[in-house]
Order: sequence, then C-alpha cells, then structure tokens
Amino acid sequence: MEQLISYIFDTLADGVLVVNSKGRILDANRAAEELTGFSRQELKGGPCHILNCSGCKRFEEGGDQPHCSLFASGGEKVVRCTIKCRSGETIPVLKRARVMKDEAGETMGAVEILTDMRKLVALENRVDDLAREVAGSREHHGIEGESAAIRRLLAFIDSVVTSTAPVLIQGESGTGKELVAQAIHGGSMGAGAPFIKVNCAALNENLLESELFGHVKGAFTGASRDRVGRFEAAHGGTLFLDEIGDMPASIQVKLLRVLEEKVIEKVGDHTPVPVDVRIITATHRDLATLVERGDFREDLYFRINVIPVICPPLRERDGDVLILANRFLTRFALRDGKPMTGISPGAAAVLAVYPWPGNIRELRNAMEYAMVLSRNGRVEVEHLPAHVGASQEAVPFQGGRPGVTRADVEAALCRAGGVKTEAARLLGVSRVTLWKWMKKMGL
Repeated sequence: MEQLISYIFDTLADGVLVVNSKGRILDANRAAEELTGFSRQELKGGPCHILNCSGCKRFEEGGDQPHCSLFASGGEKVVRCTIKCRSGETIPVLKRARVMKDEAGETMGAVEILTDMRKLVALENRVDDLAREVAGSREHHGIEGESAAIRRLLAFIDSVVTSTAPVLIQGESGTGKELVAQAIHGGSMGAGAPFIKVNCAALNENLLESELFGHVKGAFTGASRDRVGRFEAAHGGTLFLDEIGDMPASIQVKLLRVLEEKVIEKVGDHTPVPVDVRIITATHRDLATLVERGDFREDLYFRINVIPVICPPLRERDGDVLILANRFLTRFALRDGKPMTGISPGAAAVLAVYPWPGNIRELRNAMEYAMVLSRNGRVEVEHLPAHVGASQEAVPFQGGRPGVTRADVEAALCRAGGVKTEAARLLGVSRVTLWKWMKKMGL
C-alpha cells in the first residue's frame, strides 16, 4: 500500500509539498521538482520559504507561536501567488494549502498543492492586450494613428456625425475609407441602425441595379422571387456606396432620382417605395476629373459631395507608419500565439522611408509577412517583403539639404550595409559630409 501511495504521489500533475508545523519540507513529489527546479533531496529538510512564496505570511520565529498564518488559522487557504524557482525565475501558481491533524486534533503539518499558472497568466495577458486594443480602437472610431493628419480627420468626423447630409469620402486605395464611413454612420445613426455596403465596381450594370433597388418576380430571366434591394435594407440607416466613380451612367441617373425624391422603383415594377437612407459614397478616383471628361454626372457629383472627406495617404501621416506597424505586429502575435519583441532599427528605417502606395492595407500585409518569416521574434530588414526593401533604391533622400534627418542617414547606412562610401552616394553627399553628420548625430 505504501508503494502504491508513493506511486500516486509522484504521478500527480501538480506539485505537492508536505511541510511540518515548523515550516520544514518533509517531502515533495516529482511535479514539484519539475516546477521548482529543486531536486527532492534539496527540498527535503529545508525551510519552505526557500521558494519565496508571495502568498505566505510568516511570523517571527521563537516561542510557541506558529511560523505562518496557515498554521495560525488551522484551516486551509487557496491563493494565487508566485514562487521563485532554483534558476531565479518567478512562476505564478495557484496554491492550495491545508493543515493536517491527527485523531487527537494535534497539528501534524500541512500539504501544499502548487498548480502552474504560467499558461493561464499568458492567456490573461493576451486578453488584457486585446481589450486595450479594442478600447483604444473604439475611442477613435477604429481609426489609428497619432499624426496631425489623423487628428484632423478624427476632429472632422466628430463634427460630421451631427449631420445626416450625404458624405463623399475620397482617398487612395487602402487608406481606410470604409472605416471612416462606419465611424460617421455609428456617430450619426446610432448603433442599432443598419449599415449596408455596396461595391459599385464589383457588379455589372444589370446586377448593380437589382442589387441597389431590388426586383420583382419575373422581372428578368432567373428572377424566381421578389428581392429586397440594398436601399430598402438600409432604411433608417446608412447605405455606403464604395467605388462610386465606377458606377455605370444609367445607374447614376436612377441614384440621382432616389437622392432627390427619396423613393425607389424595383426592377420590373413601377410602384414607388419610399426610403429613408443616409448616403455615404467613397472613391479612389478623382471625380472632378471624371466630370470634366463626361464620365460622371455633374449633377450627381454635386448631390453626393455635400460633405467631402479626405483620407490622407500613409506617406503623409508623419510617424504613423511605425505606430501602425507595431500594432499590427502585436495583433498578429496575439492571434497566432507567437512572441514578438518588436522591429529592429534597420527595418524601422526602411519602413519609414518606403512610400506605401497600398497604404494601410499594404503595411498590414507586410507586417503579417514579416511575422511569419521572423524566427526570433524580432523583425529585421530581411523579413520584409522584397519589394519594400528593393524599392528603397528608388526613394530619393534629401541629399545635402539642411533638412536631412537622422532617419535619412540611418536608412542610407542600413541600405548600404554600413559601408559609408555607398551610404554617402545614396545621400548624394561626400564621404566627409556623411562622417560629419554621423558625428553630429551621435551615430
């Protein structure tokens, strides 16, 4: 029986310590050895405070007073605390301790069960990080960045949400136009109002008309039942027409009528259906130029461009590239459970000078790519997409102008692999000038 008890003792997954009333360790199981790093021989006979447990309340030694609060209370205690293992590492544990008494009620000692909480604490930290990300994202409508351009955009959005007038959002591809539309909708229409999106460039003329206005059964081949269009679905909320610059001319005419009369007609039917919808449109194209060329109706342009909003490209958002890159990296690391320590100075310099024609979408993809390639948790230049690094050769520096920055010099040195002659050539200055700059900048 004693052998069986010993076997069970050593097969328990949690660490178990048996201590006497004086705080001396009488025994420890195999899991306790693995958790603390101390061997059973090192633990047995030693004081329990060798583990420096943060959950223990010890008293002054001497006299008949118990050595710790567990024996003073004479019961049991469950507490989350930390212990220090042999290597010096602090380990979070759940400690369940219980006093053992004999038949006469005399205290014999106590059993302490230590459950390793490292995985749970890591998970809790991930949840906390995600909660902070979500809270920060909600606070700024999900639009991230700290540049002056973004602060102006956020301030403008806050003023726009008090109106229900049509909004035209313009900006390059990947600048977050849909995010701006959702922010305006959420601020003006309320959380319960529908937000319906239609990509005008994704559908041909006939499909787009049916998608927007709906159709009745038998309106065309394949129309086997009535269908509610996006305008009806968005009633009482917002209809977001993305890529409005690609809308066919015939649909532009019908859209103008809806904006002016607040009614729609389904395909195959002439019964007017009233709709109450706020229109937000977006495009990466220059609508004014399209109007001049006759590719977009001027009257519709003025009708949708009541409140124009410009989404700034990433290259005009000073300092936001590295902020966004680190946030993307953090999110991907949390999502995949991969530890990431950050971005190296060399990679940061490359990211800072790349023009990002695909804007935030391209940056997000680049950081996901870099995280996959990184093995040590740190993003280096070689982990970035090839076109991001290679294209730096085409990015002009400020040359010998007084406005040259430390980032310019660092990026040039990074691209040149530390060879000052090549870095000077990239900067368009002499080697002596580069050396003076490096000395002045403390490089």
